[in-house]
Amino acid sequence: MSPRTAAARPLIVGRPALVLVDFQRGGAYVPGEDGGVPHMSGGAERRRIARRLVAAARSAGVPVIFVQEIHRTDRIDFGRELDGSEDVHCLEGMRSTEIAAEEIDFRPGDYLVPKRRYSAFYGTDLEILLKGLKVQTLILTGGLTDVCVHYTFVDAHQGDYYCRVVEDCVGGSTHEAHAAALRAMEYLQSGARRRSEEILAAFAGWKPAPYVPCSVGEERA
Repeated sequence: MSPRTAAARPLIVGRPALVLVDFQRGGAYVPGEDGGVPHMSGGAERRRIARRLVAAARSAGVPVIFVQEIHRTDRIDFGRELDGSEDVHCLEGMRSTEIAAEEIDFRPGDYLVPKRRYSAFYGTDLEILLKGLKVQTLILTGGLTDVCVHYTFVDAHQGDYYCRVVEDCVGGSTHEAHAAALRAMEYLQSGARRRSEEILAAFAGWKPAPYVPCSVGEERA
């Protein structure tokens, strides 16, 4: 398939889900709290955009999935994560590790996927959740563009999901790394890079089919 053909696909294919990657109180977003990681500026604006996307998704009946990086306090599950530029971050029990609930409208009972690694698919139940929801298109937001968002995108791509990344609602470790990651994701799926205005319009015009949860032994469409 040529890039031109792929780009002609609609923004939403099948049932979408909005995925918010690591919108947490601290860590990558608040320097000086539990070490954190390098990050580009503009976090407050990205959170404002994320809240608008969450509201639009709820109104349209689009599933909203919050992803949270979290590590044990003895650091046993960091693995190679601290071998590069990142310091200790996102430890259990720290307020800075919590989802930034008030800012992005995370509510009790919302879908929450905790993760120990960069990709939201690695060692989590995200795949089970997406299959249960019959999702085909993932709309990715959050951070870091060049780390957790990128690696989640790659795993979703390899799992045959349609992937969109909201380029004004993701932030990288640096502006250069952010831009490079967006180019890399666009390379994998033409038309992956989208602006929040496009997503809001797509949600407003999306008409969900009646949702019937899969029963035991049922073949999913």
